[in-house]
Amino acid sequence: MKKVETLYNTSIPIEGICHEDFQEVAEIFAQNFDIYEEIGASICVVVDGEVAVDLWAGYTDNQKQDKWNENTLAVAFSSTKAALALCAHLLIDRDELNAKEKVTKYWPEYGKSGKENTTVEMILNHSAGLPALKTRVRDGGFFDWDYMIELLENEEPFWTPGEHIGYHMMTTGWLIGELIRRITGKSLGQYFNDEVSEPYNLDYWIGLPESEVDRVAKVTPFKPSSNDKPSGFATAFRSDPDSMQKLSLTNTGGYDYNAKKTYRAEIGGVGGITNARSLAGMLTPLAKNNEKLLSKSAVKRLSKSNKKSEIDKMLLLPTSFSEGFMLNMDNRDKFEGEGGSFMIGKNAFGHVGYGGSSATFADPDYKISFGYVVNKLGGEFLISDRAQKLINASYNSIK
Repeated sequence: MKKVETLYNTSIPIEGICHEDFQEVAEIFAQNFDIYEEIGASICVVVDGEVAVDLWAGYTDNQKQDKWNENTLAVAFSSTKAALALCAHLLIDRDELNAKEKVTKYWPEYGKSGKENTTVEMILNHSAGLPALKTRVRDGGFFDWDYMIELLENEEPFWTPGEHIGYHMMTTGWLIGELIRRITGKSLGQYFNDEVSEPYNLDYWIGLPESEVDRVAKVTPFKPSSNDKPSGFATAFRSDPDSMQKLSLTNTGGYDYNAKKTYRAEIGGVGGITNARSLAGMLTPLAKNNEKLLSKSAVKRLSKSNKKSEIDKMLLLPTSFSEGFMLNMDNRDKFEGEGGSFMIGKNAFGHVGYGGSSATFADPDYKISFGYVVNKLGGEFLISDRAQKLINASYNSIK
């Protein structure tokens, strides 16, 4: 394949490669820079192990001084949860972790304050009742693993574990990560690097080495306008200072997604640093379903809903999760405005990132894996229109 030439006339040069059957993907990727005023982005689509699309364009910050290149990295935000869940399922596949067991089997200190009967499965499917922290997180607390674990051990859940589903935006990284540490003796970042990132030659870290810090694109925050339709989440965030919505985004000890110390921390819910190529590459073995990373039975398990909600307690819209992964969620008739859906194949599984910042999925039916990252946040809670159009075009190109 050669460097892409798009038919769409854009002032932003699009670099990389694109198979001729996937020109629609390249065209939409280019259009996003004009229609949505994209700053920088990368996309990768792999089909049956072969790279069909690997494109990048734009700039690494809103000053537009430095160009986004093939080695630029970005904050994956909640797409990191796909890597987090994958680590857990490696242990499940090896019979070192049992999703049906109580968390206390592996982490005895967790069993207090109403969490005694929490199972591993409840943590994986966001029904564990700890979507946010009521106890004030001290400044810099997110960077101290032991401190965060102690907080979670003593925290009372928002609901009886297992009774409801509510997206665990930040806390899931420590909840799953501590199970991994208790079983393997390795930190989450170490385990992910040893078992996934290094063996598959990925540019993907949960805990970025100092040597790679200067490769990371700066995130531009979302700027709401008077034309925005407030979602249920936004309304709860603004109206109730004690709501889980408010606490999940503000009780973070001063978390700053653009800080170098944040890049270096192992924040497993939202802190992965990677690019589109590695997001897709991580899930390629699962899309091929070749049992090189997970068994066929594990891939089947990840394709099936483990917990559905008519109204997610955190996001306040319908959600569907397998054990740690998001599944197809079409909420277009239930949610006003953009970003309330994640539309992928019926047996596909993946994850999206805060503000439409990222998306990744594997679809074993079509043997496709997909990765996408940007450095400009929108106001979406699930996937952005810019990303969904790319997903749709990827499916169209296969069909």
